[in-house]
Amino acid sequence: MTEHPRRRRGGGRAGHAARRGPTVIEQRPWQLTVNRDRPTEPLDEAGIEAIHETAMTILEEIGVAMLNPEAVAILAEAGCRVEEDEIVHFDRHFVMEMVGKAPSRFTITPRNPDRQIVVGADRILFGNVSSPPNYWDLELGRKIPGTREHCANLLRLTQYFNCIHFAGGYPVEPVDVHPSIRHLDVLFDKLTLTDKVPHAYSLGPERVEDVMEMVRIAAGLSREAFEASPRMFTNINSTSPLKHDWPMLDGWMRLARRGQGLIVSPFTLAGAMAPVTMAGAVAQSLAEALSAVALAQYINPGVPCAIGTFTSNVDMKSGAPAFGTPEYMRATQMTGQMVRRYGLPMRSSGACAANVPDGQAMWETSNSLWAAVQSGTNVVYHAAGWLEGGLIASPEKFVMDCEVIQQIQRYMDPETFATTPDDLALSAIREVRHQGHFFGTQHTQERYTTAFYQPFLSDWRNFEAWQAEGGIWTAERAHHLYKRILAEFEPPPMDDGIRQELAEFVERRKLEGGAPTDF
Repeated sequence: MTEHPRRRRGGGRAGHAARRGPTVIEQRPWQLTVNRDRPTEPLDEAGIEAIHETAMTILEEIGVAMLNPEAVAILAEAGCRVEEDEIVHFDRHFVMEMVGKAPSRFTITPRNPDRQIVVGADRILFGNVSSPPNYWDLELGRKIPGTREHCANLLRLTQYFNCIHFAGGYPVEPVDVHPSIRHLDVLFDKLTLTDKVPHAYSLGPERVEDVMEMVRIAAGLSREAFEASPRMFTNINSTSPLKHDWPMLDGWMRLARRGQGLIVSPFTLAGAMAPVTMAGAVAQSLAEALSAVALAQYINPGVPCAIGTFTSNVDMKSGAPAFGTPEYMRATQMTGQMVRRYGLPMRSSGACAANVPDGQAMWETSNSLWAAVQSGTNVVYHAAGWLEGGLIASPEKFVMDCEVIQQIQRYMDPETFATTPDDLALSAIREVRHQGHFFGTQHTQERYTTAFYQPFLSDWRNFEAWQAEGGIWTAERAHHLYKRILAEFEPPPMDDGIRQELAEFVERRKLEGGAPTDF
């Protein structure tokens, strides 16, 4: 790894690993989770080809509106037919040639190399909630606009929990910071409060360029080293139906040229922004995604790309989006089959429509998270902290979701299904036979402390014991826990010189005006 000659790293691998902060809970160690299950595949081969054929027909006959003149010019140069100055018609052979240039897996290395992630293959990665404009916690008891303090506290939770692999977009929008400089303050907080893989919003040239420079500075890298391998990523959404907007395409192309990670996630709500049928919604979603992948690969062949799914349904009575539904699960599984056909990594989400961290919130989020597992998803956005269809971020929900994620990780541990002679335990069965119990056997005594998943939030006591301790419900326990985590949180180490350079960059860009607030 090439480092900038004027900088030194803050402790290297050993320095980063040495301090994890005080132990508030006993949690699983940091690890890249391997999804060991075969994916659920509702489509047969004929179904896969039918959806592919529909997506190709959409791209060829209907086209995708690319609302960025530079992107249109590039695609016209590539041989695509342009109609009405912005509607691009993609030849299927061109699309599949471009998709074939993208890697099936790639790594992203943040400022702490011990937090490197692998995107693709059989890995499943979990990230924090991103982009809600509002915040809710139990102490407030109401929804309020997000602040920088709220955002920083959710970033602290992102860093603290080992089951969270990357720091996505703003965990809540800090509306108390002017939009022209918001990205500077939040990225400074993200890069100093966490050492995990960071995300950049594609919302205009200045924001993307600023974030890339800040990530480079935080890692102590030269420009050449930064561009040699991915250090960060962006996630763009199409504007369904069948459009990509100017600022997201601008950021997409800028990161593509510099070799950073790219995820395109069409936000297709069946019945509103996509056909009411899941097959039609998935086909449209794939057409929107593949058009962006083709653009990136033409610009920089081999640049890492992933396809995301955000296909769900609306409540046909109110028009509100629904998440964690049976249709959402099936659409995610179907998209997984299609993305594997194209040989790309996949992104999905942990989402719900619930307004508070209650039972509905947890069953809908659990449905979403298990759909990610079943679909072979590699990157799970919004895995912790999401409420109200993405309009609220909640620290209690964040903690509750991390309990579910840890259980999924434990479920994937090889020892849960090992069949060695020790695991088959025939000697213990012979010892107990038809009488007695296994509590006292040597086999149990040697394993009881690590045999089963131990929760940090769930309460497994009986009703009387739970009531005697105050009868505290789950969300309240999560509230107390997140307060303890914040009280004892220690940020990961950073070299003083690098921190100062970051602060100076932020101050200089603020004096220059930051980024425009319109496009």
